[in-house]
Amino acid sequence: MINPFDLEKRRELLFTDEPKDQVTHALVILSGLPKIEVHRSVKSNTLDLCYNLRDYTLEDLERAIEQEGFHLNHSFMHQIGRNIIYYCEDTTRHNMEIRGHVTKKNESEVFVSVHEQHHHQEHASKPPELREYE
Repeated sequence: MINPFDLEKRRELLFTDEPKDQVTHALVILSGLPKIEVHRSVKSNTLDLCYNLRDYTLEDLERAIEQEGFHLNHSFMHQIGRNIIYYCEDTTRHNMEIRGHVTKKNESEVFVSVHEQHHHQEHASKPPELREYE
């Protein structure tokens, strides 16, 4: 089970130096979204975000802000950190939607069922006279 406190995320949006004032404009836009807190960071070109994973992911927020014409920092190290966050948040959201792992209790039944539903072509390579002797 996921701890509800693990769903509350604090992240940073790091922008490039140019164009000027994009951080201020992004602050105004993101502040208009429901269920998200946005503050100017003490770091330059950075906004601090607080959101719940039920409502947003960092990946979705960054994509949306870039579609609006803003420029995020895509340095190599920053991008690695972002991709880790994307993966973790996506996995957490995916796990929230899955109540139980179906294959844990009845693993053999699940795979037998899948095997029976699969159309097998095994006999196609046998000569017709040997297909009767399966």
